[in-house]
Amino acid sequence: MKQTHNRQAMRRKFVGGLAFGLRVVGPVLSAILILIVALGLVAGLSEGWSVVDSIYFAFISGLTIGYGDLAPKTFVGRGLAIVIGICGIVLTGLVAAIAVQALNSLRDGERRG
Repeated sequence: MKQTHNRQAMRRKFVGGLAFGLRVVGPVLSAILILIVALGLVAGLSEGWSVVDSIYFAFISGLTIGYGDLAPKTFVGRGLAIVIGICGIVLTGLVAAIAVQALNSLRDGERRG
């Protein structure tokens, strides 16, 4: 019973640390998301895609999934796809860094307590 309570407390502390980190870096994450959408819309405009397809392309490229169902053919579209991919990598790195920081603060709290 005590171990279950300890795990729940650790989970709560981790989620709290994660929420705090997201609040701190939230404006940067929001700016990157807005940039990804804007670049996707510009790429879609140059490719002749709909708005929905453009945003879909932006997030599939930004998350580095790249299904291949929408592939840019123009020089502008391809260049923007590269920038969208880099933004996606930065976004993923920030979220991973926040999670690692939350885990480290949890570990440091356990050492002291």
